[in-house]
This record gives sequence, structure tokens and C-alpha cells, in this order.
Amino acid sequence: MTIQVTHTHGDRITVRCGEVELLTYVYAPDPDPFEARKPYVHPLRTLAGNQVSGYRPSDHRWHKGLQMTASHLSGQNFWGGNCYVPGEGYRRLPERVGSMRHDGFPVLDAADDRFHLAEELTWVENGGQEWAGEERGLTVHSVDEDAGSWVLDWSIRLTNIRDSPLRFGSPTTEGRELAGYTGLQWRGPRDFTGGTVLGPDGDHGPADIGELMGSQGAWLAFTAEHDDIDAHSTLVFAHAPENLDETAAIHPSHWFVRSTPIPTVAFSWAFFEEFALPPGASFSYRYRVVVADGAWDRDRITDHLKGLTW
Repeated sequence: MTIQVTHTHGDRITVRCGEVELLTYVYAPDPDPFEARKPYVHPLRTLAGNQVSGYRPSDHRWHKGLQMTASHLSGQNFWGGNCYVPGEGYRRLPERVGSMRHDGFPVLDAADDRFHLAEELTWVENGGQEWAGEERGLTVHSVDEDAGSWVLDWSIRLTNIRDSPLRFGSPTTEGRELAGYTGLQWRGPRDFTGGTVLGPDGDHGPADIGELMGSQGAWLAFTAEHDDIDAHSTLVFAHAPENLDETAAIHPSHWFVRSTPIPTVAFSWAFFEEFALPPGASFSYRYRVVVADGAWDRDRITDHLKGLTW
């Protein structure tokens, strides 16, 4: 199937296959600064056109499809919404909520079977100081009609551009148990609540999903049945090999995952422990999301991932 790309300058980029809008990458900032204004992917859809992302749900208005975040960064919140404060719980502290500024697209490369963008962004703390420069990449590829799937790769290279270290953490590093959310985050649609989560070693429904919270692994999958239509969809979240290499990655990654009360997955880079990025230093991660029609089991996921190259 041929990929078509539409760029609405200053606002968004939409990628389609046939009549289906696979994704829209919105880089114009949303209006509410409390939601940590930053680019995001929404809607996200399967080849059959079934939506697999949620946008501004009533429980967390700052959850927007698939987005890069940092819940605790040197006292600032680039996740959005309330801030977790040790000993006080969650508080509305708008003066701590930062933003990510789109600076440009040095690369927009569209072909029949592949689309790649490179983006430059600046992470800006609430007072207007520029803290980090980001080089971001998104690639749509491996559209497979027979498998009913396609692939989105997301990369980040982040550089500290201030004169003191950047300290990355999460609510868990601040004392809240098993709330280590930060990094690249997906929010599922409402009908994905109560879905099944699969890992390389087991399947977990809503009652026992805690076994995967804070775990490590090469991939994690979320599968659920849609409302209104007789269909299931599956998303597979996978690390590039170097992300799990202790000698290559700046900090070990862990999964943040919930099926209830909300459907969400994050590639958390600071689940249990803080890490510091010195002035002028950088870190990089590469991630993969396979978007598929149907309820895929572990064997099918494993075989499909083996057939993809990085």
C-alpha cells in the first residue's frame, strides 16, 4: 500500500494509507499551558481504520495520544497536569509546568512505502529558560496488508543546554510507589480500559497486570476489543537493542503500564532512580510501536518483531 503525506504548515502532518489516516503528528502547541504544550501523535489508527489512541480524556486532560514527556525534570513537569510533591501528594502547580517548542523540520522525506521526519525542539522551563535541545525522529514503515499492521519508529537525542545538570525522575523517585511514569507515553482510547497486556514471558489481564509494572523487557503489547465494532486491535511497544544495553544506555528503562483505571504504557527512563545529565551532555533512545488489527498472541508478536530490522 502507498503512503501519502499531507503537511498543514505550522500545524500538523498527516500520514495516510489508502483511505485510512494512520496518524497525525500535531506540532502546533495546544492552548492550555497546564497541559505541558508539546507535539503529539493523535489520532493513531490501524490499517482497518480503528482508532487506538486517546486525546484529552476527562481523567487526565494532558494525556494526548503518543507523546514524549518528562514528569520530573529538575523541579519542572514536562508531562502536564498536577505535580507530585513528596509528603503532599498531587498539587496543581502551574508555575512548574514546562513546554516543548517546535523549532523546525530539517528532514521531511516521503516515499511510497516509507515516511521519515526529523524535528528540532527546545525544552523550555516555565519561566522561559531553555533547558534542553532535542533531535527527534519519526518513521512510518513496514505497512503489511497481509499481517494487518504497520510500524512507527520514534527516536530522541536530548542535549542539556543549560549550565547545570538536568535531573530526571518520576513520582516513584519522589516517594510514590509504582508510579514511575516518564518518557515516551501512549494513552489508549476509553474502550481499551481493561485490556490485556502481554510480555515476552506472560499474559496479564487487569487483575494481575502489576507483575509487569516496573519490569524490564524488550517489548510489551497491549490488546483490547473495541466498542461499537466487532474488532480487536494490538499495539506492540519495543525497545531498540541499544536501549537495553547497560553499557550503551544512559539509564536502564522500565515499563510503566496500566490497564485499569486507564489504558497507558510508557517507556520510563527514570522509574526507580533519578539520573543526571551534565551540561553539554546528551542521551539517545530509539523506540518502536507496531500498530496491528486483531488480537495478537505472544508467538505472533515474537515472529513479527523478528521479521523487522532496526
